[in-house]
Amino acid sequence: MKKVAYIASECVPFIKTGGLADVVGTLPRIFDKKEYDVRVIIPNYMCLPAKFKEKMRYLTHFHMDIGWKQQYVGVMYMEYEGVPVYFIDNEYYFNGFNIYGDVKWDIEKFCYFSKAALSILPSVGFQPDIVHCHDWQAGLVPVYLKTLFASNPFYSGMKSIMTIHNLQFQGKWDIKTLQEYSGLPDYVFTPDKLEIHKDASMLKGGLVYADKITTVSNTYAWEIQTPQYGEGLDGLLSARNQSLWGIINGIDYNDYNPATDKKIYKNYTIKNFRKNKAENKKELQKKLGLPEDPNAYMIGIISRLTDQKGLDLVDRIMNDICTDGTQFVVLGTGDRRYEDMFRYYQGIHPAKVSANIYYSDALSHEMYAACDAMLVPSRFEPCGLTQLMALRYGTLPIVRETGGLKDTVIPYNEFDGSGTGFSFANYDAFELLNTINYSKRIFFDYKEAWQDMQERAMQQNYSWSNSAEIYQKLYEQV
Repeated sequence: MKKVAYIASECVPFIKTGGLADVVGTLPRIFDKKEYDVRVIIPNYMCLPAKFKEKMRYLTHFHMDIGWKQQYVGVMYMEYEGVPVYFIDNEYYFNGFNIYGDVKWDIEKFCYFSKAALSILPSVGFQPDIVHCHDWQAGLVPVYLKTLFASNPFYSGMKSIMTIHNLQFQGKWDIKTLQEYSGLPDYVFTPDKLEIHKDASMLKGGLVYADKITTVSNTYAWEIQTPQYGEGLDGLLSARNQSLWGIINGIDYNDYNPATDKKIYKNYTIKNFRKNKAENKKELQKKLGLPEDPNAYMIGIISRLTDQKGLDLVDRIMNDICTDGTQFVVLGTGDRRYEDMFRYYQGIHPAKVSANIYYSDALSHEMYAACDAMLVPSRFEPCGLTQLMALRYGTLPIVRETGGLKDTVIPYNEFDGSGTGFSFANYDAFELLNTINYSKRIFFDYKEAWQDMQERAMQQNYSWSNSAEIYQKLYEQV
């Protein structure tokens, strides 16, 4: 029986701000319980929903040295869908309504969390073979394991894996402060270890000390070894490329299933989507006040509205996209600049643009079922889930060839009739516009080729069980 502890700052269904939570919450449920004992360790935030708080039971508590002070460490516990979850309890660190806030405070909080996650293991009677750490918030776990915990026989055979969900966030602060918060020895704060441009990075520590590194797609694993995407860590990642795996995230195929989805107007399958998908479009048009036109080309964007998502490209060509016969539906929140931009275009083109500047899970499902195409023109995208959900619903993705987008969307080739979507290579507004216009041409003039592509899209399999198989190979290797 292999034993694995997942250590992370968020996990569905308890708390989520991004894709990291999906991985930590979904993967442990997939492994075969006869072969794997996978448990999760996350903070017991004050803002966790009450329905979970009520089910937790108290296990133990103790005090732990961290830096120059002693801190209380409580352990609450519950089992969720067969997975044991430990919640590290400390009101001083985990109060408040948001799980992230002031960077300096977050750094102190996650230094504490990284050390506490290892410290609770003997007292809860769990001795994992592997600690699987996610993003910078758990970045110090591999460092502690090989330094302060190294002489303790309980931890001697433990291996660590570090998963990068987004390299942009590294937990960086000045060395003196990080030394004080972490209590780590001076020798780890050197350029070949935690130091980066005279500061210290918690994520870098994890990448230096972990036995294996993974990230959430093959292309992203390659991209982060280049200066363009490496965020200052490309040299380190190139040096460790033998230990670096790219494993694509999955999506929950029960939750995202057009045949059974209760959130959409009319269910459909590969056999009847040609007829039934159109019903969803008609309903969405009605709901959003767009002209009810079954032949309109409906493009969707479901996204955080930030620079990373390529929305400055969309801004440059929006008037060109909104030609006759095209409808454009946006769902998401983010930077004020992009929220206002989509509202502005809705004002100019009220019959073509619907800007929904909020987040709604229900509306996202309705859009996946109703739209003809889904636009994901990201500047960079470690994995991306939108395109995977779109494929599942036969909504063809239009993506930029970066990270997981490149790995999961096969560009249409009219000569051999292959492909599951459309893609463009350079971060360029006119290249994006040409690709959208090409997709329109296929949609309006080559209906049968379009529908064949939808069918291929719906046949793709990006469920979690695929990813879990690759993670199992990785665990075997470690």
